[in-house]
Amino acid sequence: MNTITVASSKPLDPPDEAAPLEAAATPRTLGPDLLRALAILLVMLVHLPVEATPLPLAGIRPYGWIGVDIFFVLSGYLIGTQLMAEAARRRAVDFKAFYLRRAFRILPAFLLVLAVYTFFPSLRDAPTMQPAWRFLTFTVNFGLDPRLGSAFTEAWSLSVEEHFYLVLPVLVVLLKRRATAGLVALLVATIVIVGIGLRFALWQSNVGPIAEMQIYREAFAVYLRDVYYPTYNRLDGLTFGVVLAAIRLFKPLLWERYMPPHIALAIGGTLVMAALVIFSVRGPLAEANLPLVFQPLAGAVVGFPLFSAGVAFILGALLDLQPRIGRWHLPAISGVATLSYSLYLTHKGIYHLDQMVFGKDNLQGLSGFVIYLATCFIVAATLWFLVERNFLLLRDHLMPRARRADEA
Repeated sequence: MNTITVASSKPLDPPDEAAPLEAAATPRTLGPDLLRALAILLVMLVHLPVEATPLPLAGIRPYGWIGVDIFFVLSGYLIGTQLMAEAARRRAVDFKAFYLRRAFRILPAFLLVLAVYTFFPSLRDAPTMQPAWRFLTFTVNFGLDPRLGSAFTEAWSLSVEEHFYLVLPVLVVLLKRRATAGLVALLVATIVIVGIGLRFALWQSNVGPIAEMQIYREAFAVYLRDVYYPTYNRLDGLTFGVVLAAIRLFKPLLWERYMPPHIALAIGGTLVMAALVIFSVRGPLAEANLPLVFQPLAGAVVGFPLFSAGVAFILGALLDLQPRIGRWHLPAISGVATLSYSLYLTHKGIYHLDQMVFGKDNLQGLSGFVIYLATCFIVAATLWFLVERNFLLLRDHLMPRARRADEA
């Protein structure tokens, strides 16, 4: 991103103005909520069977998997802002407080849902599941072969997030005194280029030979296991989110000068559309009738960074537009965003439960879609009120100084 490279080669200065630090403490803003709500609705849509997908949404459904990449950008921005703002204020990062906040935010609902999947196999969204210890250690996304257990596989992205939580605070501490614009740009370029190289090598060596033999379903499983799920291949969104946070915190006047909202939206929209075009070019995979998440070489290699960079530009524009759009009263958007984590954890299992209760034949067309949405939101709201909300209140009671910037 060119805006950071034009700064001096001296260590990054404290923020140009106090406003970004104050914004980092704001509990919710509409821009991130819009993207968060869009992300979870896309993820819910992609896991909905075709027969229960209304016709107007049929063309969007295959692309629903990109919702996870939107979540990664949001998480990179929000957690990056939290940690870097703290380091700028205190010249240090409180590791204990950070990890406790994340534990209160992530673990209670996750552990409850994992317990349900573990002890009540009939409620699983698939017959087999990876060992529970892999979920508990957040290593499930390494070597995750859906042929050997595909229940609760959505937890793969939580593993990526947990690895990000482990690394970023250490990186912020290491760079807080010696980070120059050039060093940061080099680090970001290295992460993106290494990711591109790894995906290229893994696709060519592990996926390509199987796809060339037209054993597409096996190639799909290998693609998910070796290319799509591992943390080292999915750092693009988190990285661009952190870069956005760094620029807005430390060089906000530079961002304001070169990236007014209309420019940022135009660039972001162009990058997102370019990524979607690349994702749409299926080549020989088109005949396999497999989910669009199974990307040929071009999409797997360059599609992820293109899309993530585009979302980061759009997020930056929405944050700048907050004084205007913040006046909009959109309780539905805020509600969906608030429930997004509980929805993410439960939506696949709820559709399976719907099949058990209503019967698969009654979950088709518009009625099936309405049943799916209603039951997902009922269960997610219950989980939020009984578990998420209470543990967040407990966290705020135990850690009154650490309440904000924790909505990722």
